[in-house]
Amino acid sequence: MDRVEQPSRPQPRTAGRPARPVGHVLRIPIYMNSSMLLLAALVTVVYGNWVRAELDLPDPLGYLVGLGFVVCLLGSVLLHELGHALTARRYRIGVRGITLELLGGWTEMDRDAPTPKVDALVSLAGPLVSLVLGGLATVVTLALPDRTLGDQVAFQLAASNLLVAIFNVLPGLPLDGGRALRAGLWALIKDRNRATEAAAWSGRAIAFACMVVAIWLYRLELVTLFGLAFVILVVFTLWQGAGQSIRLARMTRRFPLVDLAALARPLLTVPAGTPLGEAQRRRSEDPRPNVVLAVTDSAGNLTALVDPVAAERVPVDRRPWVAVDTVSRSRDAVPALPLGLSGEQVVRALQAHPAGQYVITAGEEDQDVVGVLRVGDVADVLEPRRPRRPAP
Repeated sequence: MDRVEQPSRPQPRTAGRPARPVGHVLRIPIYMNSSMLLLAALVTVVYGNWVRAELDLPDPLGYLVGLGFVVCLLGSVLLHELGHALTARRYRIGVRGITLELLGGWTEMDRDAPTPKVDALVSLAGPLVSLVLGGLATVVTLALPDRTLGDQVAFQLAASNLLVAIFNVLPGLPLDGGRALRAGLWALIKDRNRATEAAAWSGRAIAFACMVVAIWLYRLELVTLFGLAFVILVVFTLWQGAGQSIRLARMTRRFPLVDLAALARPLLTVPAGTPLGEAQRRRSEDPRPNVVLAVTDSAGNLTALVDPVAAERVPVDRRPWVAVDTVSRSRDAVPALPLGLSGEQVVRALQAHPAGQYVITAGEEDQDVVGVLRVGDVADVLEPRRPRRPAP
């Protein structure tokens, strides 16, 4: 299964990526998820045993053929993803990387497609590559003698690529066909987020239909238990991906509500060396809500922000004797956001520089700190129904 990732996640996929880099192709970083190794081992054994029995090959050669088939499959998946990536580049959309994983792969881009037409072209480029590969492998299969090693491998490559092409054009997110459907709806209703939600619900309907068909075929003994388990895994992935698309579309719709002026928490400054207990007492008496403690030097310049988690870890009886500086984070170590950013620009900045809090700046050259933004406050605006963690 294949999908194309857009940068509308609350956290960037490149940060803490659960995959290992394996090289570059056409200056595009290639990553491989550890789950792909599991699939490679499984296919090597299963296909190796099958081709060994079909062609009466010795054990080592059968497994070697299985491994070769896995390499060909990985190459097919990579070419599929390169179809997405190179088409995106054609329209000046940056590509952050390609990741190969258990059920296929995905391509991560640095921004959304600017128009429905570009969205559709990028989406369908991958299945088109798989269709071409499947057609070429079919020609090779027909040209080779029947029941030979080359014939069997070519047939399997033809079948797998054609299946991938057909499955991926099904009209539901997170599949490529779902992105094409989203592009069509986007062009029709002029609202990308509503189009995304509709295509995602279509993806959930497809996942449910696949589950019903798989169970029906299993009861007719046309599908093995292993095949049913694999379909369940695919259905779960489809359902989860569709749900994520719905969630992200709803979040994106709320981007204009992210207002730094309204979300900025006010500062209460105390001089360096102030006891933590005294600083907390002053904060408790401040009538402003959500006040953030900050530290200033002798000239009155803001130098640090108090870390609320570190402050709460200090025993109460020790707080009168612990300087506020020891539980603070340097102002220079906290990312800054200028006050004039739009909601979408704020979210993109949070994705590019993940942190727990940010200083909000204004004035000439954005040097004056006017407040502090907590990333949880942005999450509350984007997802008002999400469970909230108690603040320290």
